[in-house]
Amino acid sequence: MSTATDTPEATTAGPAPARKGGPGARARQEQVTAAGFLAPALILCGVLLYAPFLYTAYLSLTEFNGLGDPEFVGVAKYTELFDDPNIVQSMLNTVIWVVGTLVLPVGLGLLIAVLAHGLKGSFWYRLPFLLPYAISGIAVGVIFSFILQTNGALTQAMEFLHLPFADSRWLLDWPLNTFVMIAAATWQGAGVNALLFGVGLQSIPTEPIEAAKVDGATGWSLFKNITWPMLAPMTTVVVGLSIVGSLKTFDIVWGMTQGGPGRVSETLAITMYKQSFMLNDYGLGAAVALLLTVVTVGASLLYLRRQLAPAREF
Repeated sequence: MSTATDTPEATTAGPAPARKGGPGARARQEQVTAAGFLAPALILCGVLLYAPFLYTAYLSLTEFNGLGDPEFVGVAKYTELFDDPNIVQSMLNTVIWVVGTLVLPVGLGLLIAVLAHGLKGSFWYRLPFLLPYAISGIAVGVIFSFILQTNGALTQAMEFLHLPFADSRWLLDWPLNTFVMIAAATWQGAGVNALLFGVGLQSIPTEPIEAAKVDGATGWSLFKNITWPMLAPMTTVVVGLSIVGSLKTFDIVWGMTQGGPGRVSETLAITMYKQSFMLNDYGLGAAVALLLTVVTVGASLLYLRRQLAPAREF
């Protein structure tokens, strides 16, 4: 006989209120909040990085000696780049630096890492090659200029031992001066490349190496077909850093020859500095700086795109 009675909550409760927005609205709100926190840092980076680049691009289109107002001359400074034999020589030297630092510091670093890999206490074998990296480029230039200058330490040692080429003018004749400066850069940079390659070798799993040895692979065959392909990620890093560093070479050249004698051993970075701050031709200096920036970024992107293309295909 008894019937269920409705509770006050049951009789008065209506449909649940709809929530404002949804997951999409909350995600957008979080993005707006995150953008608000990131905005100051992005603005600061934009001001410190892009504003000077844009101003340099503007100066490259002007005639400006640091006094008065820049005079707009269009692309005249870029035309002058390729008409000036000193700047063309600087471009050639920069190319030699890129090739030389890929062959010597990278190649020697790889050789040191491979020979030391697997040896007990291999770190101590690499340490003597790593120590020069702690010395600044200017200091390296000063050290090697003392060794290689006319009647310097190397010449005197070669004359004492009656070795050939003792009368070579190491820092005075081109391209010999560029080659010996690359050798100085090799002395400084081979150790850090060996360290990086050593890290890459340690990250390679042992199973493929052991399987290849079981199949009879040894020595050069083992390195070429197994080790080298598996070392590709670290090789990409080392070669990429080498390309960027060689394109911007300044300190060792300045410490050894300052681009001389005359201007035969200048790199683009040295030319940019001299045109801007010694010859007061800020327009031409800015054009060299912009050319160097475009070449550096373009070479880096081209290399990385080529190296990473196989990874994207998978």
